[in-house]
Amino acid sequence: MPPRIYLDHAATSFPKPEAVALAMVRYLNDYGSAPGRSATRVGLEVQRVIDRCRQRLAALFGASRPEQVIFTLNGTDSLNLAIHGSLKPGDRVVTTVWEHNSVLRPLHHLQSTQQITVDIVPPNGQGQTDLDAFAESLKTPARLVVLNHASNVTGVIQPVAEMARIAREAGALVLLDAAQTAGHVPVSLTELGVDLIACPGHKGLLGPLGTGVLVLAPGIEKELQPVRQGGTGTASESAHQPATLPDRYESGNLNAPGIFGLEAALATSEKTLSDGVPDLLIRQFISGLQQLPGVIVYFPEAHRVGVVSASFDRIAPQVLATLLDEHFGIETRAGLHCAPRAHAALGTLEEGGTVRFSLGHTTTAEELDLTLEALAEIAAAM
Repeated sequence: MPPRIYLDHAATSFPKPEAVALAMVRYLNDYGSAPGRSATRVGLEVQRVIDRCRQRLAALFGASRPEQVIFTLNGTDSLNLAIHGSLKPGDRVVTTVWEHNSVLRPLHHLQSTQQITVDIVPPNGQGQTDLDAFAESLKTPARLVVLNHASNVTGVIQPVAEMARIAREAGALVLLDAAQTAGHVPVSLTELGVDLIACPGHKGLLGPLGTGVLVLAPGIEKELQPVRQGGTGTASESAHQPATLPDRYESGNLNAPGIFGLEAALATSEKTLSDGVPDLLIRQFISGLQQLPGVIVYFPEAHRVGVVSASFDRIAPQVLATLLDEHFGIETRAGLHCAPRAHAALGTLEEGGTVRFSLGHTTTAEELDLTLEALAEIAAAM
């Protein structure tokens, strides 16, 4: 088998820093106590690591207090808490064609069950949301605006600060899906002007699967209802869900092994997080793709994270991804990437989507050169 070349970082980052697995094993072998459920010396040490992870995330996302960082099951869980917790029957939501099914499906469910209204703003020709259409959509009052920071299909970064300004002036809450940008570009509550940031821990933050984060702007807890009630280890004498942060939203045991791993990832990589994949590396790869016959790269000139989607003449995306994997050890992702409206906008929905090459912190120029050579070999054989 050829050496493994991993170009599926948009799904989950790999490899993780060595410290991630060591921290998770350390928790399982040496600690084992549930955070918030034990006042023993070991239990308090577990809580200190959880608190330290929360502090690192607050600093990364521009939260003024660590308590504004809520741990969730994953990025999808973060988005569900933000969407279900902020909407009431009859509310109106504005969103975009670039959203992932983690946004589209909760909204569709609430359309069916709570009669909310959802307006989806069209794109412009550069892979971003049409700002004029976005502003026009907010002339009608909306409770919530949901924005994808960077598409998991095209990698194009959206003008979030400008969109958030328009939304705030219209009186709407702004939820940012930072699944593809957290750990790659700066993502700040205050600098972007958003109210909620949702992201997983296992992508650009380099943590393990099963970890997620929802970051709240000050005072948003008054607007956001918890969607899960239960034990928090605090105020146990009352049947009421605690009103204090983060307990209001963290019923049940946290994924302590996962948070230990996430804290280790943040500690190990905090100097490189938000630097992302070097733009020169991305540009060189796109340039190489464009030199291949019959290749369409979507929005090659756009400001982006390290996510590149392409279509190849005479070969279906799933077939190409299989050939790359089985014959060259190159792992990509083909298909619709859980973003059907994005592919409809690209015109790739009916043909089964695209092949997505997603670069990560560990991707090298040599790996990309080998990928281009493999693509050229496949194209020559077609």
